[in-house]
Amino acid sequence: MIGSYVALGDSFTEGVGDPGPDGAFVGWADRFAVLLADLRPEGDFRYTNLAVRGKLLDQIVADQVPRAVELAPDLVSFCAGGNDIIRPGTDPDEVAERFERALRRLTAAAGTVMVTTGFDTRGVPVLKHLRGKIATYNGHVRAIADRYGCPVLDLWSLRSVQDRRAWDADRLHLSPEGHTRVALRAGQVMGLAVPADPEQAWPPLPPRGAFDVRRDNVQWAREFLVPWIGRRLRGQSSGDHVTAKGALSPDDIRMRIAPVA
Repeated sequence: MIGSYVALGDSFTEGVGDPGPDGAFVGWADRFAVLLADLRPEGDFRYTNLAVRGKLLDQIVADQVPRAVELAPDLVSFCAGGNDIIRPGTDPDEVAERFERALRRLTAAAGTVMVTTGFDTRGVPVLKHLRGKIATYNGHVRAIADRYGCPVLDLWSLRSVQDRRAWDADRLHLSPEGHTRVALRAGQVMGLAVPADPEQAWPPLPPRGAFDVRRDNVQWAREFLVPWIGRRLRGQSSGDHVTAKGALSPDDIRMRIAPVA
């Protein structure tokens, strides 16, 4: 029985793409925390989300890992390195070495550390050329998890998120339904009886013509791709002025999920 959970990572774990009714993000980790809290007596569960969008592995290690070690929870989810991998010139072997050093610290302090792989980016226009690099890093993450006895939230094998409805309009972050499916898969990884199948088939979509596809691609490039490239060129991060959510009440998360469920 898991009585405390700390989530570490970047925009994926912060929940970007899954806004609650107040505009603040929810995300898979918050939704997963509710699944864990449902197994405990009321009020007997602690959850802290330290993830911040845009953070690189070394920033997560410097800012979030020490706090997780201090809290010494029953469970830590550790998703890091993805923003490093998509940067030009990075070596997935070297990033994996730094990932392992951080994981060693976490496993010494937490009861269980669940690690995550990266998604299969075959359908992500700006990232599909990095698919081999991401797969190499994923292989390292799985091997490191094996060495330390860590459960793996394998996002590469989650077929349901290959559907475009699992992704936000920016095509880089999950939609609310995508985050929900990852939360359900995390529950399965930790042996929970989850309320739905994360691989449940999506309803059929009407066919789209070539004109519709081109129009959507042009709009996406204008609204999301060009600003994303601009931030990279200026050395800016989307998380430069963002503060982590910190400690959250599962009851508050439930109230925020309900209007958008």
